[in-house]
Amino acid sequence: MSHSPTDPADVLIVGGGSAGAVLASRLSQNPDRHVVLLEAGPAYTTAEYPAALLDADRIADPDHDWDYTSRGGARSVEIATPRGKVLGGSSSVNAGAALRPRPSDFARWAEHDLADWTFADVLPFFRALENTPTGEDAYHGRTGPMPVRQRADDELTPAQRAFIEACVARGHKRVHDFNGAEQNGAGGHAVNVVDGVRQNTALVHLPPQVRARPHLTVHGGVTVDRVLFRGTTATGVVTADGTTHLAREVILSAGAYGSAAILLRSGIGPTEDLTALGIDVLAALPVGRRLQDHPFFHTLYALAPEHLTMTPALGALLWTASSEAIGDTLDLHVVAAHPTEAPFSPTGGAFVLSAALVDPESHGTLRLAGRDPLHAPLIDHNYLGTDRDRRRMLEGVKLARDLARDAALAPLLGDLLIPNELPADDDGLLRAVESNLAVYGHPTSTVPMGGPGDPHAVVDTIGAVRGVDALRVVDASIIPRIPSTVTNLTTIMLAERISHRVYGD
Repeated sequence: MSHSPTDPADVLIVGGGSAGAVLASRLSQNPDRHVVLLEAGPAYTTAEYPAALLDADRIADPDHDWDYTSRGGARSVEIATPRGKVLGGSSSVNAGAALRPRPSDFARWAEHDLADWTFADVLPFFRALENTPTGEDAYHGRTGPMPVRQRADDELTPAQRAFIEACVARGHKRVHDFNGAEQNGAGGHAVNVVDGVRQNTALVHLPPQVRARPHLTVHGGVTVDRVLFRGTTATGVVTADGTTHLAREVILSAGAYGSAAILLRSGIGPTEDLTALGIDVLAALPVGRRLQDHPFFHTLYALAPEHLTMTPALGALLWTASSEAIGDTLDLHVVAAHPTEAPFSPTGGAFVLSAALVDPESHGTLRLAGRDPLHAPLIDHNYLGTDRDRRRMLEGVKLARDLARDAALAPLLGDLLIPNELPADDDGLLRAVESNLAVYGHPTSTVPMGGPGDPHAVVDTIGAVRGVDALRVVDASIIPRIPSTVTNLTTIMLAERISHRVYGD
């Protein structure tokens, strides 16, 4: 159905990524509800998706990116920060990892006065969103929309299998289903990839039969500036070109960077930040003050000439605890993967061991550089901002280094290519790590969810923004504390659960 911006939608969704595409599909199941979805990037149909966005072995795409950079830390002052700018959002350009948080991750959400987001509360929604042929029924869904596949050993490259063998040789358990009962150990990755095709949320949740619904309108190429209000009630949005789209309710699903920036431009945020930019304060809330992502450090090796298989790119994972992990927390990842291409390798093949601290203490910030919606926000991750974070990250990098030297894996690897050396002493190694940090690509918590007793909360337990009406945020930005794993399935789950709780769909 064609839609005039001046014809109020029942629900206007800003952003068609991992959450927004799900919401558009779910909310438009009701034929009496007119839903409008505004996406800043191209709104491809299923048949139009470029090959680069379908190939799960290609991560990030310059033609569908927001071109953000961020400050990682004191020695990594500007690092690439890819985010997908296309229908499907970052689920269209990520590595296809499909992992759930652990029960302990959700237990920590209770510290934010959220009693109704336990693992028991969310597991039915994780099960309902997926279809997977393996694993225990108690943990898995068979008929949901999102294909999730646990990689079996025969799907892995020789280097990925050797990585798992090295982990086991060093005392780690063998895990055969990271979305099952046990995560502490090494095994093949779970992915939302089928026959090499990344199953992004636009493909899965907005197929042709959904896009054809007469009460769903999808606009691509529309960048939203701010939310429009009458008093404290949201009545629509204003786009970067000045167009007004009216609505009875607005949902921001523009991601941890985008949703926070739209709120700030709308006068919802810290008073001092807004007044410094000449923005009138509508609601003084701590938007952008609790940013978290997982710091990442890559070591890249040449593959031995007789072991050059590099597909699939993402294959194996070690999920484990540092010596300073608290309780049953698993705070380290070591990811075993292959780059898309390896022209820099003397053998033509390469293997990446990447260490991540997945339970960081540190928080970063997101602020506006100015009022122009086409200007990127100022993103400061403040990675390794505490001594404990630095010690644990160093432990993870040493673990990756030791695995590369293990008898099971070392014969498959050639020279270390990136960085050019891994110093033996802790001070030198820490400098190398801090100078070469990367994003894991899981930004959260810029618009945190929390109960009445949580001073950090911007939205309530169902995404409603405090102090205003008819405005919700539903995406990774509302996660109150970053989980110890990748965030795509969690973002989808948030959309599924909130749409069910609020709209009953």
